[in-house]
Order: sequence, then C-alpha cells, then structure tokens
Amino acid sequence: MRITGPSLVLAAFFAVLGSPASPQSTEDLSALMPPLGWRSIGPDRGGRSIAVAGHSERPFEYYFGATGGGLFKTTDGGSSWLPVTDGQIGSASVGAVTIAESDPDIVYIGMGEVQLRANVLQGDGVYRSD
Repeated sequence: MRITGPSLVLAAFFAVLGSPASPQSTEDLSALMPPLGWRSIGPDRGGRSIAVAGHSERPFEYYFGATGGGLFKTTDGGSSWLPVTDGQIGSASVGAVTIAESDPDIVYIGMGEVQLRANVLQGDGVYRSD
C-alpha cells in the first residue's frame, strides 16, 4: 500500500481532530461584566423592521420603518421611540427610509415591502417630510 501526500494530510487532520482539547479556564467571567438583562424599550409594535436610517450630524437620532406599523423616531439613541406617521400615510408598511444628506430634517420613506412572502403589504408610493 502506497501512502500519498494528501493521505498524510488527512491522517494528520483526523489525528488532531480526535485529540483532547486543552481545558478551558474555570475563571468566573461574571466578575468582568455586570449581569445584563433584556428589557423592552419599545416601540410596542409587532412584526419586523426592514428599514433603518440615521444622519451623521445627529448621532442619537434614528428612524425605523415597521412593515406593519409606520415610521418611528428616536432622539435619545433608542431609549424612547415616538410614532411619526400615525394618521398621516395611506399604507402602514414602510419598506425603505433615508435621510437627505443636505438636510437631516428631510426624511423620505418608501412604502410597501420588497420580500416575496404570502403576507406582504403593498405600498402606495414615496413620502417626503417637510
């Protein structure tokens, strides 16, 4: 039986794979970082979000568009969110959000979803804030 280079490489790979791993440190890592827990910071909308935007001149201000709930805005880095489009748009599904580079007060939202799913909502165009 002849042993070739690739056979030796495979044999070495499986030898290393089968060898016992070095023991992990038993040091308690919880002392390095205080315990963190999940908390709801809102907004209280179900569904998914496929559109998020921010502007470099306003580092704590962001917008997100929900597929079934309109556009939301935070000015405190996400600690609180307020609805922007409630009662002002014809379609609930926001599929795109962008902010004008020249003026962070101008926000564009594209309505509808692009994903091919059985439960997508159609949009009714593009809106611009003024």
